[in-house]
Amino acid sequence: MRLLLLLLGPLLGWEVSGGDLPLARLLADAGGFPARHAWWAERLLHDGLRGLIGALLAAQLLLWLRAPRWAPPRRELGYGLLGSVLAMGLVSLLKSFSHTSCPYELSEFGGAARYVPHWLLAVWDDGPGRCFPSGHAAGAFGLLAAVVPWWAHRPTVARALLASVLLIGAAASVAQMARGAHYLSHCLWAAWLCALCAWLLARWLETKRGRTAAAPTLAAAEISA
Repeated sequence: MRLLLLLLGPLLGWEVSGGDLPLARLLADAGGFPARHAWWAERLLHDGLRGLIGALLAAQLLLWLRAPRWAPPRRELGYGLLGSVLAMGLVSLLKSFSHTSCPYELSEFGGAARYVPHWLLAVWDDGPGRCFPSGHAAGAFGLLAAVVPWWAHRPTVARALLASVLLIGAAASVAQMARGAHYLSHCLWAAWLCALCAWLLARWLETKRGRTAAAPTLAAAEISA
């Protein structure tokens, strides 16, 4: 939790700076966002990473079904998969209530919306909204929950998985910003919320493991008594 709170500081600092729109302007020109339909941004990083994330979720499901000996316990794998789905679902739910439109929907980039900071929750921007937080980034960062079960059993594997998830999340975020599909803050909040879900899962698993370890000791004490 300490790390999450530390990361919250720079995130809130970015919000206060108002850097979202100036950064979006750097990525756009008079005709909008050049990378919106560019092959590397749309096909490779947007569509390709979405397919990769789906494949990784399927791999989690397969691990849970097969439960190989070298993997964490089956129950914990299931919790990791559920945590990933819930993290992605949380961001999707927040998006459904958001009044914030995407950058390419702003009037200065060829759309009809006006810029309104997403923390002005009750203010419509005259656009379609439903763009905050970034669902595509959450699809990647949501996999942080799947890393949690590995820390207690295979820390080396867990570190490799963590690095991979962060790399995929960063690539997805860069692609969406370049396409004008999200502001930087949209991606950062998606990452933070997914990290929070992963932390909650980690704490819950620690508590559950502690209870499981204490059960035989308690039973032995009752027998000896």
